Amino acid sequence: MYPAALTLLLAVALAANGRTVLKPGWNMFSPQQDIEVGQQLSPDAERQLPMLNDSRVDSYVNNLGLRLAAQAPGEKYPYRFKVVNDKEINAFALPGGPIYINRGVLDAADNESQLAGVMAHEASHVALRHGTNQATKASAAQLPLAILGGIIGSNSTKAALAQLGASFAVNSILLKYSRTAESQADIMGTQILYDSGYDPNAMAQFFEKIEDQQRDGGPVEFFSNHPSPDNRIERVNQEVSALGGVRRDSLTSSREFDGIKRYLQSLPGPRAGGRLQGSDDRRQPGGASGSAPDWPSERLVGVENSLLRISHPDNWQAYGQGDAMTIAPRGGLVDDGQGNQALAYGVIVNIFEPRWDGRGSQLQPPGYGQSSGQESATRLDQFTDQLVQELRLSNRNMRVIRYREVISVDGDRALSTYLSNDSPLGGRETDWLVTVERPDGLLFLVFTAPESDFQRYDGTFHQMVRSVRIKR
Repeated sequence: MYPAALTLLLAVALAANGRTVLKPGWNMFSPQQDIEVGQQLSPDAERQLPMLNDSRVDSYVNNLGLRLAAQAPGEKYPYRFKVVNDKEINAFALPGGPIYINRGVLDAADNESQLAGVMAHEASHVALRHGTNQATKASAAQLPLAILGGIIGSNSTKAALAQLGASFAVNSILLKYSRTAESQADIMGTQILYDSGYDPNAMAQFFEKIEDQQRDGGPVEFFSNHPSPDNRIERVNQEVSALGGVRRDSLTSSREFDGIKRYLQSLPGPRAGGRLQGSDDRRQPGGASGSAPDWPSERLVGVENSLLRISHPDNWQAYGQGDAMTIAPRGGLVDDGQGNQALAYGVIVNIFEPRWDGRGSQLQPPGYGQSSGQESATRLDQFTDQLVQELRLSNRNMRVIRYREVISVDGDRALSTYLSNDSPLGGRETDWLVTVERPDGLLFLVFTAPESDFQRYDGTFHQMVRSVRIKR
């Protein structure tokens, strides 16, 4: 009897361990900056939206949300949940923790687990850092290389947001998630429900409910800023199976939920059709510098981020956190004349997420990480092609000078590509692009200086490349 019981317990444990593993994607913001973004944008959101401002309802929703957020993996953000007095079925999350649930979600939910499913979905957007991930990808694809370096080099989250045009609005890059991001939030939200003791089937049940409502009575607001992935309900059900199915003691609802629904019905009706308001797109000027850049010192000091360790002249400054870093001399970041801080001299370090298919999916193909050396070399070539293409799309006058020469960085095969681009100082600059394939994407370094000065900095740039130690 005991061996059989042990076998059963082991099977359940293995099933539970079969959950999908998710982690945040490429991001030039740090987790602390995510928090700062949320703190800066939430007052604007609450001015634009008809907040319910009822202590009983907000307290209930916030307590429920904190119970769920306690199971969210990764950074322990200062989550807080508030109710918007709007009858539309919708919810959204700002980076770093602020989450807003429309009154219409509480009205539509049949039980507490369905409400918890929506809230867990939004908490997953925060945990997976989807808002600032979207901003990062948009900046790499849309902003000139010099200005991208200025954003990475900015110590001010507010200045970085201004340069990206990120604000609280329906068209904000912080709130426009991809179908891949939505699917990830569904999966992690299902896991959070399970880990919090709720029926994980509630996620799929609520989606079925609002999909039926959309077929019968027109569009549901939730789907306007939460694009529905293919086979959404089936994927959630698959995750429930991977978790081991529904627990016998899982929660479905509570008396408190029933009481809050009755209480809401006694309050004045919410407004209809409350969409997010438009944004004030005025941009704030970046930092300016009219001084000549510091000539690189011969003494080097080390700095590291989540990707690598690198040495740089001790009279240069390193900026940024997480994956993204800019290293520049004093005077290397300049005002481009349009209020943007741009990199004229220095280095950008970051990681690029390659596309695996025409839809922009970054899912790894079968056998990734187990390929031959020749296949790995081909991937590096292809990923570098994609990055150069993206850079040229956002830098209209960029051209390739010398392309894809094989070099070594910390013992790994790397590619060296030289580009010519417009300099924020006027005239042309040379950009030396070094790319190395990593499991998370394409590690890249861009060494920049005006054409007339590049040879004087070239020795320092090569010294910096030789100093790189990649984190494995």
